Amino acid sequence: MNRNTKINLVLLLAVVALAVLPLALGLGDHKKEPFAGADGEAETAITELKPDYEPWFSPLYEPPSGEIESALFSLQAALGAGVLAYYFGLRRGRRQGERRALEREADSALSDTRGTSAEERD
Repeated sequence: MNRNTKINLVLLLAVVALAVLPLALGLGDHKKEPFAGADGEAETAITELKPDYEPWFSPLYEPPSGEIESALFSLQAALGAGVLAYYFGLRRGRRQGERRALEREADSALSDTRGTSAEERD
């Protein structure tokens, strides 16, 4: 098993642990909505600390339902993942292209030196 495979397995185990441990340990059982998100938690904390708080601005677009809001969030995540995948794929392709070009140059230089005698090379 090479080094990259070991690193990938460790990262995969970390992701699984982060996803499963909160559910298995019952974190958030004492709350009304255990996994509501940071925005909801912040809003609840603000209204508890300062009930007369007025927001500075309102959202530009308020989705009509929670399902549409979730769909827009998923679309945003998918677009971000697509941009990252494109970038990393482009970098890898360029790196492979550079490596192949260097190999071709080395092969052509090697074949050039093989085709000539030692007297002709000097």
